[in-house]
Amino acid sequence: MKIIILGAGQVGSSLAISLANEGHDITLVDADPLILQDIQGRADLRTVVGKASHPTLLEEAGARDADMIIALTQSDETNMVACQVAYTLFHTPTKIARIRALEYFSHDNLFVQEALPVDVLISPEYLISQYIQRLIEHPDSLQVLDFADGRIKLLALRASKRMIGRRLGNIWELMPETEAKVVAVYRNNRSIPINDLTIILENDEVFFLASSENAMAMTGQWRGDDHPYKRILLAGGGNIGYHLAKSMEDDYQIKIIDRNTKRTKLLSESLNKTIVLQGDAADQDMLREENIDDIDVFCALTNDDEANILSSMLAKRLGANKVMSLINRPSYVELVESGIVDIAISPRQVTLGTLLAHIRKGDVVAVHSLRRGAAEAMEAVAHGDRKTSKVVGRSIDEIKLPKGATIGAIARGDLVVMAEPDIIIEPEDHVILFLADKGGVREIERLFQVSATFI
Repeated sequence: MKIIILGAGQVGSSLAISLANEGHDITLVDADPLILQDIQGRADLRTVVGKASHPTLLEEAGARDADMIIALTQSDETNMVACQVAYTLFHTPTKIARIRALEYFSHDNLFVQEALPVDVLISPEYLISQYIQRLIEHPDSLQVLDFADGRIKLLALRASKRMIGRRLGNIWELMPETEAKVVAVYRNNRSIPINDLTIILENDEVFFLASSENAMAMTGQWRGDDHPYKRILLAGGGNIGYHLAKSMEDDYQIKIIDRNTKRTKLLSESLNKTIVLQGDAADQDMLREENIDDIDVFCALTNDDEANILSSMLAKRLGANKVMSLINRPSYVELVESGIVDIAISPRQVTLGTLLAHIRKGDVVAVHSLRRGAAEAMEAVAHGDRKTSKVVGRSIDEIKLPKGATIGAIARGDLVVMAEPDIIIEPEDHVILFLADKGGVREIERLFQVSATFI
């Protein structure tokens, strides 16, 4: 595909490099020539320096024959105008824009072809708040991702004490009521070959696919404790903190700490059951006053990486059960996940997955980035019949998957089916795949593309 990406920030540059390495024709636009020069040295792509929304620049970037434009600049307004120009002057088929301001989402008739022709809206703050909510709803999970409209979940769980030393084939003795499938095990940051005889070791990360009902029950059985999280403390009352509190305050005891007096007043007026506190989340006296040692989950959600890390470290030291920290800098993510915090949340990786779902071919309807971008989980829809498809009418063990790829589950109508070698793929099945190596993405896309000449 020929894709123009506007904005070479963390998300834009990561997306451009990833897609260029997969063989897409990528043009990256930014006002800073030094940033573009650095990126061009890391991937085979074209760069254009200038104002992203200007018609002459978009034409220079190749908008006349581009398949897609993805507007990821720091300005919502620039992103919207760029999509409008691409639609009006160049008839670009697909236009995606990142929009941060909540005000724009409160008008249903704004983003339509007759007004602002944006085909796909990406709200990072909303995506991140939903991501964190899934982690809280599944205690002790490292990652929780949705497929098939939420009916299937992918869970990453650290090896618990009761599971260490057990073979994969025997773990179901401790989870007799759970139907799930292990799709990968990561050891020392590498995917290892697995079978029923594989022994779980300390610090292993085990990835499961399960129906939503089984996933909820599974986390408690995995650690041998059905105690759910109830008390949540959010450090930072920005858009992410607000979204999260608004969504969860009916089911959890939520507190928000924010330094800004005006913001805390607004939050108090907008939230019904959440306790809003004005202060510094890195003040240990304040944390003690709020009984930090009784908090199930502490989430640091400010725009300052260093402040998030510091408050998370302090909360952990003072007795918080689990701490999560929003980390924008990729170099910090690995550092803090080495033990400083329990979970580092990368806005870049969360946003990338949503973007990739709109770029993948072969009717790929969901994509999630895993292991800091090294792996992917995908949901692809099977179309056609045995003559026109490489997957329909074939058993799972007949399908030639790339190395490191696993079919874990199938959504078939209202049914969720765990993958077994003899299961036959049927038309319109939603197939959930785990790819330990992103190098197999293009091959998966080709597998799910219908060809009239395929025999």
